[in-house]
Amino acid sequence: MGAWTVTGAFWARRNYWQSFSKTCEAADADRAREWTFSQIGGCHRVKRGRIRIDTVAEA
Repeated sequence: MGAWTVTGAFWARRNYWQSFSKTCEAADADRAREWTFSQIGGCHRVKRGRIRIDTVAEA
């Protein structure tokens, strides 16, 4: 498992795109992307359709 950095933005409740950068341990880029959807959706109550992932890079 390697470290992955995921960057992007999500639609905040105050009607603007809030940028983010998350780092996680994952087996591949797809799992890092899923982990990010889960974290942002769980913490900020944002549906996956309102989360925009720009890059997934190995850290």
